Amino acid sequence: MKITIIGTGYVGLVTGACLAETGNSVLCIDVAAHKIDLLNNGGVPIYEPGLREMLERNRAAGRIHFSTDLAAGAAHGDILFIAVGTPPDEDGSADLQYVLAAARNIGQHMNSFKVIVNKSTVPVGTAQRVQHAIAAELAERALEHPFSVVSNPEFLKEGAALDDFMRPDRIVFGCDNDQNGVRAADMMKSLYAPFNCDHERLLQMDVRSAEMTKYAANAMLATRISLMNELANLAGCIGVDIDAVRAGIGADPRIGKHFLYAGCGYGGSCFPKDVQALIRTASEHDQPLRILSAVEAVNDAQKQVLEQKIVARLGADLSAFRFAVWGLAFKPDTDDMREAPSRVLIAALLARGAKVTAYDPIAMDEARRVFALDLQAESTAFARLSFAAEPMQAVEGADALVVVTEWNAFKSPDFQLLRAQLKTPLIFDGRNLYEPAAMNALEIEYHAIGRTDEPL
Repeated sequence: MKITIIGTGYVGLVTGACLAETGNSVLCIDVAAHKIDLLNNGGVPIYEPGLREMLERNRAAGRIHFSTDLAAGAAHGDILFIAVGTPPDEDGSADLQYVLAAARNIGQHMNSFKVIVNKSTVPVGTAQRVQHAIAAELAERALEHPFSVVSNPEFLKEGAALDDFMRPDRIVFGCDNDQNGVRAADMMKSLYAPFNCDHERLLQMDVRSAEMTKYAANAMLATRISLMNELANLAGCIGVDIDAVRAGIGADPRIGKHFLYAGCGYGGSCFPKDVQALIRTASEHDQPLRILSAVEAVNDAQKQVLEQKIVARLGADLSAFRFAVWGLAFKPDTDDMREAPSRVLIAALLARGAKVTAYDPIAMDEARRVFALDLQAESTAFARLSFAAEPMQAVEGADALVVVTEWNAFKSPDFQLLRAQLKTPLIFDGRNLYEPAAMNALEIEYHAIGRTDEPL
């Protein structure tokens, strides 16, 4: 099948690569010429394990190509995926300007039946807006080509996106019930047949329900995280080990074990943006989502917990201290710095006069770019931020280590060397990577999330 992907960001590239992997002819379109040049020269603008190799394999086989030619993209695909960004607007709603621009471009160039798939995360009702935008462009051309707009939300975890796409736990898509919608549904079923081995993973529904499913899923997961973080903050005050609690409640099949890990807050491109967008949609319909508003407030506060622990231990004026920070990306196996808790922590430490030496296995280049933007008005603060080439280099001579991202490389360090490198054997662990008893045996002062900093 011929597939066009509009947008070569995270979702677009993963979708394009995986569909090419199953034999489809894929053309990826982007208006950013520098990204297309990079891709045509063998580069990849994002980090995702295995993606570079999959793109190289399918480029060599002639199954995937990259271009800025919107007309060629509209002509190529039987199915056209819109996979452009939907950043939060000032009021928290999803900004649909790029989605609607893509729709208008399709309408300006399409010359036969097309299935247009909203792969971007978009609010309920977006498919209808895309349909109207395409129809308006066709009317301008005095044409009446049939088409159908489908909602097909993605459920990809950064760091495991290829596996999530190739072996999905569900494939959700929504179509209209008219003749064009039935035709589109048949094409979507054929496209996803290689990924739907047991015929139970494909969930077809109406368009608006499919749009809502993505937001509902992320809202549920974000709620679990914020609830565990609130419980962890209480646990640390009353002599309870939140990790033991997690194991106890996770064993209940009604609850399950996923997304129950306490930490220093969630970030990334999905949860913060989608929670805000769903809250905004609810307010527009006078149906306030009180639980979800609390989830967002809890997460914002949780990103300040490490700073609070540091201040409680070392005082409000941190100008005499240098901190080593391990982990900058919002989660492991990605270089994504969007809404990363490290950004809140490091900005707070610098604002209190501290020096910071940071390290991340993958996100160093992106972190330099992001912090240069975050701190551009505070040149003196940026001067106190440095980046190390490896973890122990960051720790050498530091007054304390702060762990922010749970990379595997941080889970079993040489603790004897770590203790020797630190000026003071002091760790603030935002991801509960280490056992308090083991740290006590090593005479390392250890402050985690909900694991009783002090015995009662």
